[in-house]
Amino acid sequence: MTSFLPRFFAIFLISFISYAHAFGSAADSVSAWDFGGMGALHFNQVTLSNWAAGGESSFSVLGNVSLHTNYKKGKKSWNNTFDVVYGTVKAGDPNWRKSDDKFELNIKYGRSASSDWNYSGQFNFRSQFAPTYTIKDNEEIYHSDFLSPGVVQTSLGMDYKPNQKLSVLISPLTGKYTIVKNQLLADQGAFGVDKAQTDGEGSVIAGTGQHIRKEAGGYVNVRYKEEVLKNVALNTKLDLFSNYVRNTENIDVNWENNVNFKVNKFISASLFLHMIYDDDVLISYDSTGDGNKDSKGPRLQMKESFGLGLSYKLE
Repeated sequence: MTSFLPRFFAIFLISFISYAHAFGSAADSVSAWDFGGMGALHFNQVTLSNWAAGGESSFSVLGNVSLHTNYKKGKKSWNNTFDVVYGTVKAGDPNWRKSDDKFELNIKYGRSASSDWNYSGQFNFRSQFAPTYTIKDNEEIYHSDFLSPGVVQTSLGMDYKPNQKLSVLISPLTGKYTIVKNQLLADQGAFGVDKAQTDGEGSVIAGTGQHIRKEAGGYVNVRYKEEVLKNVALNTKLDLFSNYVRNTENIDVNWENNVNFKVNKFISASLFLHMIYDDDVLISYDSTGDGNKDSKGPRLQMKESFGLGLSYKLE
């Protein structure tokens, strides 16, 4: 089933883009609507033959699609974005392995309160398409999966939007739901859900791990987009969340930075940096320096990628 998911969502994306393009063309006559987006496909290839210094031949592909549909008329506004990233790599091992995986939907409704402020409600959903796992002793060890995690967040508050470049949503009323559909991960207590119960002898009772972690708290969402130099565009998104009930002082941080370099209409490059800190997500690490990951605790998670390849901007 999970191997079918990337193909299913690829078909879904093609259909979505085709529909959205037709919709955007029809909406051109209605100035209240604005539609756009871009897609890119990046390749990396290394071939080695009798290479004395060692190494492995490899080939990788990374694709991303970002779409937006916005509405603004009178005091009402809608801002909708849909972002997808999927990458795969083949290095040494005859099988292709996933290198990156993400999809995110964000819907925000606003009603003007003043020239720069809106009453606002936001819905955000993010997850991934396919499982991530390693093989040890011929056994698949799962690290993540479809809807494992999946994060649903709903927010009510005020949105400061002085121009088209900057948006700062301040929400004192936010519900955050972390979903862990995969039972093996749920039993381990992955991504902060309650792990499986144990019997009187301390053995894990399989299937008793919880699938949802519920949180209520305060939330700040900052989005900034600007062409900082000619043909160099910066897009940054910062999410800050504080749980009102548990460890209020420990703020969850989710910060994405994307810099796109446009060479020409079809050639582009991109630099992506993603940082996450969530004290409910425990990461294995080496606490003694002996090379063994003997401890678990909250750690700063970082992901960086650079790609050069084909791109297309839909306007």
